[in-house]
Amino acid sequence: MNVRRIGFSLLSFALAGFASCQEAKEEKPAAPAAPAATAAAGPRVSLETSLGKIVIELNKEKAPLSTANFLKYVDEKFYDGTLFHRVIGTFMIQGGGFELVDGKGTQKKPNPPIKNEAKNGQKNLRGTVAMARTNAPHSATSQFFISVVDNPGLNPGGFSPDGYAVFGKVVEGMEVVDKIKTVSTGQKALMARLPNGQLMEQPMKDVPQDDVVVKTARRVKK
Repeated sequence: MNVRRIGFSLLSFALAGFASCQEAKEEKPAAPAAPAATAAAGPRVSLETSLGKIVIELNKEKAPLSTANFLKYVDEKFYDGTLFHRVIGTFMIQGGGFELVDGKGTQKKPNPPIKNEAKNGQKNLRGTVAMARTNAPHSATSQFFISVVDNPGLNPGGFSPDGYAVFGKVVEGMEVVDKIKTVSTGQKALMARLPNGQLMEQPMKDVPQDDVVVKTARRVKK
């Protein structure tokens, strides 16, 4: 079953030296340091869920492929009506792949998989958004997860040597994520896609007993 399982740097200091001048009677004060450049904010996407709104900021500089992939699904309205189909309250919430068909969670047919960008220096921390995938490193398609705790085991060299690619972070609505992580879960039959694309009913663990739905996913206009 093709369920997408999700199985400091050192600071360097520059020492500024002052040139000595024998004829100078007083030292000239050092010029003030230029302010550090602030990284430009990336594109944002608002997920309107059945439990509230979550706003995600994407990191197109560190994860250009994953960002473009996610935005393509957003622009296609692929995520509208999808479920958070896997919730582990001490780990993460996962969505982006299943929709309700005749009242049952059914896996949608996604676009082709993308290259894994996990080795981009971004860590799987609380509030980050990353691509879900199978055990194959370059198998991520539409599914994503939001970490509800720091998850160092998902970084390259952790549970998988290839890691899980972080491409964004929650900037609004973390309280909604925390609400989702507390929903009652258990085993539930979902319609999952086999490698050949055929749908088959299979029991899955950690499925919310009451559906948590992404009503809409839209870019946030600035």
